[in-house]
Amino acid sequence: MLSTIQNKINNRILETTHTTPDALKINELLNQMVDDGCEYVFMEVSSHAIDQNRITGIVYKGGVFTNITHDHLDYHKTFKEYIKAKKLFFDNLSSNAFAITNIDDKNGNVMLQNTSAKKFTYGIKNMASFKGRIIENDFEGMMMNVDGSEMYSMLSGKFNAYNILAVYATALLLEQDKEEVLVGISKLKGAEGRFDIIRSESGITAIIDYAHTPDALENVISTINSIRTHNEKLITVIGAGGNRDKSKRPTMAKIASLLSNRVILTSDNPRNENPEQILADMREGIDPAKKNRTMVIPDRKQAIITAYNIAQSGDMILIAGKGHEKYQEISGIKYPFDDKEIISELMEINK
Repeated sequence: MLSTIQNKINNRILETTHTTPDALKINELLNQMVDDGCEYVFMEVSSHAIDQNRITGIVYKGGVFTNITHDHLDYHKTFKEYIKAKKLFFDNLSSNAFAITNIDDKNGNVMLQNTSAKKFTYGIKNMASFKGRIIENDFEGMMMNVDGSEMYSMLSGKFNAYNILAVYATALLLEQDKEEVLVGISKLKGAEGRFDIIRSESGITAIIDYAHTPDALENVISTINSIRTHNEKLITVIGAGGNRDKSKRPTMAKIASLLSNRVILTSDNPRNENPEQILADMREGIDPAKKNRTMVIPDRKQAIITAYNIAQSGDMILIAGKGHEKYQEISGIKYPFDDKEIISELMEINK
């Protein structure tokens, strides 16, 4: 596996600095995988890597398009250019490869317009080559119907239902047995920092999630709201990264304020920007009717502590933006920082 969180060769885990490594590193890792007897590699291909020709010369058996959201515009400048970079990956697939797209995403068909690869679709809302439906959904997992077969997953939420369908479609196109695939998927647990749930003995639920784009934030809050009873409060702790696309900052704050009971705006990875300016940009998006339910606490640790202190039994705290990251980058320096560790310690102290 080559991914944002880690690179993996069989059971050996290697640290990663980029979603997609540079061309030399990719080929070095692929060579190690061959030497270690790996049969498959699943690779996250970033738009930056496509645009910078980092993947040139690699022959892919297949490609999967999940979705495309408002992100990386600090690099691509326009959403059109961002789509163009992603689409180029599919344009370059050979006729011997397969291309799978999320038919429910408005850009799903666009990705496959010019590809020579064999085309397949997956979806929940529309007719698709691989069709899914959510039967039941809660914080512990969900029951799904996948191509006529019922299965239980320990993952929650519609976004995970789409991920399951993408995995299922890929596995079947790699000629795996349907029943074995569904059994395997049912055993999958969530990745660290992706809808990562922790509960306190006092009945407070914390959800740590990597959501750092408007679409991802809306997806995770909508998932929480679709499951909870609404007799409890949802407190969202959210920031925005520095030296990145500034236009998404007010949008993310607006989404958080409209879909949560309380919002605490805080720092994410300010990098080389002034955290106060990032927060000022975010405040611009707060719905006027929700301003009295919004706090601004630049210190992220204090923001998490405050969220926990105002939460009551049954309430939920969403800590969004950093997910699995174990650091906070300020003025070019990475300081140790772990959202999950901080909220876990609070729960332990307040047993």
